[in-house]
Amino acid sequence: MTFYRDEVARLDKTLYPHDDLTRQIKAAKFYIDTHFSDEINLDKIASKALVSKFHFIRVFKGYYGRTPHQYLQEVRIEMAKKLLLKGKSIGEVCNAIGFKSKTSFISLFKKMTGITPLTYQNKKSNFE
Repeated sequence: MTFYRDEVARLDKTLYPHDDLTRQIKAAKFYIDTHFSDEINLDKIASKALVSKFHFIRVFKGYYGRTPHQYLQEVRIEMAKKLLLKGKSIGEVCNAIGFKSKTSFISLFKKMTGITPLTYQNKKSNFE
C-alpha cells in the first residue's frame, strides 16, 4: 500500500507543484460553487485566489480545462437543470441562478444544452 501512496504523492507534486497556489485556486473554485447565484466577476473570484486576474485565468484553465467564466456558466446551467426538473418557472430559475435577463439565460441554456429550458423541462417531465 505504501507504493501507491508514494505514487499518488509523486503525481500530486508533478501535476500540482505549487501547493499554495493549488489551495488558492481550489478556494476560488469553491467560491464559484457556493456563490454562483451572486453577482460575481473575475476580479472578485481572482481576489479569493490572491493572484492577478490574468494569472488566475491561466492557472484555473490549466487545472480545470476551462476558464473561470466558462466554469461559472456550467455550474449555473447544471443548477438550472435541477430547478427546472423540480417544476420551477423559467423566471424563478433565472433569478435563482444569478441571471438578470431571461433572454440571456434562455440563450445560454440553449447554447450549452441544445434545447430551450422549457423544452428541457417538458422532455424530462414526460419521462417521469
